[in-house]
Amino acid sequence: MPNPFELRGKRVLVVGLARTGVATALFCVSRGAVVTATDARTENEITDAIAPLRTAGVRLELGGHLENSFLEQDLIVPSPGVPADAPLLQTACAKGVTIWSEVELAARFLRGRLIGITGSNGKTTTTSLIDHILKNAGFSTILAGNIGTPLIARVEQTSNDSITVVELSSFQLELIETFRPNISVFLNLTPDHLDRHHTLEAYGRAKARIFENQTEADSAVLNADDPATTPLAPAKPHVFWFSRKQRVAQGAFLRGSEILFRHEGQEETVLHLKAIPLAGAHNLENVLAAVAATRLAGAEPAAIANGVRSFAGVEHRLEFVAEIGGVRYYNDSKATNVDATLKALDAFPGRILILLGGKDKGSDYTVLQKPLRDKAILALLIGAAAEKIESQITGSVAIERAGTIERAVEIASHAARPGDVVLLAPACASFDQFQNYEHRGGVFKDLVHQLERQAASTSARG
Repeated sequence: MPNPFELRGKRVLVVGLARTGVATALFCVSRGAVVTATDARTENEITDAIAPLRTAGVRLELGGHLENSFLEQDLIVPSPGVPADAPLLQTACAKGVTIWSEVELAARFLRGRLIGITGSNGKTTTTSLIDHILKNAGFSTILAGNIGTPLIARVEQTSNDSITVVELSSFQLELIETFRPNISVFLNLTPDHLDRHHTLEAYGRAKARIFENQTEADSAVLNADDPATTPLAPAKPHVFWFSRKQRVAQGAFLRGSEILFRHEGQEETVLHLKAIPLAGAHNLENVLAAVAATRLAGAEPAAIANGVRSFAGVEHRLEFVAEIGGVRYYNDSKATNVDATLKALDAFPGRILILLGGKDKGSDYTVLQKPLRDKAILALLIGAAAEKIESQITGSVAIERAGTIERAVEIASHAARPGDVVLLAPACASFDQFQNYEHRGGVFKDLVHQLERQAASTSARG
């Protein structure tokens, strides 16, 4: 990448010791930096991270943050969960300390090409699909970012021939400086993380930074059907669109039952809708975005079609778990905002028992009223946001305060009838009761599989 950064001898403070923070601290110390890592949690609360950090020579400040430590650094790298406007970061910035997100630091050491994907919903599915298509087309790819493995942990695997496919959150993008994808993808913009960004406009600006450093040699892919993202189209990179509703000047679009790619006035058929294994209109949009990105990366239409056809989907995204007594159970734990839950409801014809709730992110749940009235027969509320959700959806569907996911699954298993769908699509973050959305989805799946075993045992005895 064009912006090398010499870490040797630099004083680096890493704030927050979740996955990204630990990976960043270990990377920096391996490059010769003098690293301090700080976390508000105590040593007993983050035991797994302590040993490798101490072994590597990272200085630890746990159980709180010291102002002097923020002011004495050459570089501060906050974890994505740390707000960019945190007072200690603001104080350090005012004193001239450089503050970068982990992806900004990582990008300075990356080799090869970079495809970045952001948006409110569909990021993980689209990122995984792009990686899957390119890998199946014979490209050397590396999957990283908000999808699970920090980008900085993949740096050493990159080469001049590799394509790194990275999922990017607004939290990662708001603290970039020179970060530049060769191909950027902006899927959509709907209200999310308003507890952190405060307004949709500020949230959109953070995400649109994905285009900020792109040049005329780069490409940007945007959703032509999303009125919130179209005004954010950048000036410098070549702009390509994807649409399921209209023919686009350049990019991927739907004509009848076929997906086409249009470039410089030439149109080519890429695949038939029947080849798409994923349910829901939102997943059609994800496929269109992936078609545009992978075609721009050099994959041939036949290889793209094969990649889409063989894509098995992503865990925790409308993931089929089991069918028990004619009732189908789906795990969409990644539906951490209202718009994602709307898309999940839209994927089924009706008779849905939905699990909603968790940690509120400043969301408006009133927009769920009509689809719940049309599609659902019972809403089971869990977690800290239950009271707010109930107040905003009352009258649209039968409601039961389950409190916990265990109780919600139990109630659903008794209430559901053959042909019904039990759907975990919470519209909330998971951090009130779980470590993350993966943990929440895993618990849900374990509970469903317990029901499955009980049903099999009862059937065997009968």
